[in-house]
Amino acid sequence: MATMNISLPDQMKSWVEAQSHDGRYSNASDYVRDLIRRDQVRLEKIANMQRLVDEGRASGISDETMESIRARVLARVGIEA
Repeated sequence: MATMNISLPDQMKSWVEAQSHDGRYSNASDYVRDLIRRDQVRLEKIANMQRLVDEGRASGISDETMESIRARVLARVGIEA
C-alpha cells in the first residue's frame, strides 16, 4: 500500500483524530480511506444521473401525459395509482 502525507489545519486534524478515537475507525488512515470511497461512490452516482439526464434530453419530447408516466412508474415499483 502506498503512503501519502497530507497537511491539515489543526481543527481538521483534531476532527480526523476524533473519528478514530470514538471506535468507528481504527485510525486516521481508515477514516480518510472511507471518505475517499464514499466520494468515489458519490461521483459515480452523479455521473450516472448525468448520463440518464443526457439520454432523456436526447430522446426528445414525449407524447405521454404526466399522469400516464406517473402511473407507469408507480406500477413499476408496486404502488397502485
